Amino acid sequence: MQYVQPINPRQHDLETLLASRGRTVDWLNTDDGDPYSEPNVARHSFLEAAKVVPFHYRRAVVTRLELKTWIETLVRDAKEEQAARNGTIAAVTHGPSLLLLGVTGVGKTHEAYGAIRSLAVTGVAAKWVVTTAADMYGALRPRHNVDSETEFRKYRDARLLLIDDLGAERKATEFTEEVNFRLINHRYERHLPTLFTSNVLPKEIAARMGDRVMSRLVEMCQRVTLKGDDLRRGVAA
Repeated sequence: MQYVQPINPRQHDLETLLASRGRTVDWLNTDDGDPYSEPNVARHSFLEAAKVVPFHYRRAVVTRLELKTWIETLVRDAKEEQAARNGTIAAVTHGPSLLLLGVTGVGKTHEAYGAIRSLAVTGVAAKWVVTTAADMYGALRPRHNVDSETEFRKYRDARLLLIDDLGAERKATEFTEEVNFRLINHRYERHLPTLFTSNVLPKEIAARMGDRVMSRLVEMCQRVTLKGDDLRRGVAA
């Protein structure tokens, strides 16, 4: 890992994020020249996370206890694995998954990106692949000069994966059912941490995505239900 120069906290909206984790800007920007130090890993991870967090969510901070606990579990597991292999840095490779449920506009995506940003400043290396379900299906549809299997492996093998809006299509097709099953089954069997958001009610998951997918989601994910009104409409008003 390369040494990363100190980060401007205002430019990257870091002060509130760091404070939410009990961290300080001075800690993050510790200049000890060690590329494997926790502050340097945190700077590197944060700048990588910033590449996948949309501008709209650039200030997102996780607020739900369940997501905070999930982050701490990933950090703990990464450090235990580092100690077991006597590694130079702790990195997220395995762990539990989360399924955020709730109607449109209750803040699921905001919490998800808050989790990405929060995990980034822990000092544990975390490499994300981020997509919406619709974008993933679009990227995987067969087309000229695109190897769909190579593209699929990008999502299948991601160290950490966020799939936003899973099950948004009203009626699953044979294609989306196959993608969902292959992806979720692979990550389920290998304990690859995945963060899903979905507007689908728990009782509708099987109807939308099939029994095989539902069974694996139920076992691999802690379900977190967000309730409330559509926050976007409130902002618009």
